[in-house]
Amino acid sequence: MLLLDIIKNRRSIREFKKREIPEDIIKKLIDAIIWAPSAGNLQSRFFYFVFNNELKRRLVRAALEQEFIAAAPLSVVACCDYHITRRYGKRGKELYSIQDVSVSIQNLMLVAYEQGLGSVWVGAFREEEVIEILSIPLHLRPIAIIPIGYPDEEPIPPSRVSREMAIKTIQ
Repeated sequence: MLLLDIIKNRRSIREFKKREIPEDIIKKLIDAIIWAPSAGNLQSRFFYFVFNNELKRRLVRAALEQEFIAAAPLSVVACCDYHITRRYGKRGKELYSIQDVSVSIQNLMLVAYEQGLGSVWVGAFREEEVIEILSIPLHLRPIAIIPIGYPDEEPIPPSRVSREMAIKTIQ
């Protein structure tokens, strides 16, 4: 599969089959995260791979009852690591760390799709509750939850804006 095909065909999946993800695929998902680019190569990101059903149920409550978080065999909690402020100060904390996590999530989701998995980016959750559920230390900030599993739905591709609405070419 070509990368542009993966990008165009990946969909947000909220219905998952009750099927575990093999360990070799989990390792590929981890590699996708680790090999993402980062500001100053500081890699200011940290990820929790949550397989525990009770913790996933608690994440559902923190995420405004989005049940599919618990239905997925794996839910990943993506965090910024604020140790980046040692080098980049406020801009590192408020921008670079979020960019580092975001590009890692994109890699994660694309490799998941390549491996036959579905995923969805969840940003709606009560941060304080997620911090408590996973005992996340103060230097980390959860910014997304990504449920991952074998899809049990085939969503219709959403429309996209025209190239003219998205891009301005400057010569």
